[in-house]
Amino acid sequence: MSRIVYVNGRYLPYGEAAVHVEDRGYQFSDGVYEVFAIHNARMVYEDPHLDRLERSLGELRMAPPMPRTALKVVLRETIRRNRSQHGLLYLQVTRGVAPRNHAFPEATESSLVVMAQHTPPYDMETVNRGLAVITIPDIRWKRPDIKSLSLLPNVLGKQQAVEAGAFEAWQVDDGGMVTEGTHSNAWIVSEGGELITRDAGKAILDGIIRRALLDMARSEGIRFKERAFSVEEAMAAKEAFLTSSSSFIKPVIRIDGRDIGGGKTGPLTQKLIGLYAEHLETLGPLS
Repeated sequence: MSRIVYVNGRYLPYGEAAVHVEDRGYQFSDGVYEVFAIHNARMVYEDPHLDRLERSLGELRMAPPMPRTALKVVLRETIRRNRSQHGLLYLQVTRGVAPRNHAFPEATESSLVVMAQHTPPYDMETVNRGLAVITIPDIRWKRPDIKSLSLLPNVLGKQQAVEAGAFEAWQVDDGGMVTEGTHSNAWIVSEGGELITRDAGKAILDGIIRRALLDMARSEGIRFKERAFSVEEAMAAKEAFLTSSSSFIKPVIRIDGRDIGGGKTGPLTQKLIGLYAEHLETLGPLS
């Protein structure tokens, strides 16, 4: 079945979907995006994603493309037209089309693109195998808390990871502290069994799965702390893992070539993976 993409009021075949050459997202990265996981034909954590979208738009003083209720209709219809059961839903909003000028245009309508991508369903066996990450300097701009289209440093970092045979690159600030991955949040479990992830200030993107996992930890009585941790602390950790809407929860068993936790998925990571999998199974198909 051919993919269907929503572009500014029209549902188009993938091969015909396009934006204007002077769309400010294309020329300036003047836009924001969200990526929703789709499970059982439903968006996972739909409203938290839309809350974050509205925050990003507000930080960039950008008008939403339509009211939230209408946007939800577009998102659901894109899922329906693509018959998506499991996968990702990508949403992008830009400041719109205007003659090229760095300053905001006086009057323009925000552009909206929504597309679905099929991926395999959440698989516990694959998840539990674990993966490797490398560490790299964090060279991004100072507002990664905004989910903007300005992702070139992330692209370069991810490519560096791929070329090193790793899944992800954890970015490190000038003080030697891990901020986050190129497309994920970073976590460790201390020697004392405490769950640690960077606090959600302006140094990282406050991931939706990150928030959900902290809520799960709180409800399960798991000790956790939101604070920065160093590369050295990560190397000495009992366990490590990463989270994102596209990666869910993935164990990290190697950092810069050094095994973490004996090179195996740790018990707390396994517990959190199980809790998240249980949550996914509560999502039935959209009516």
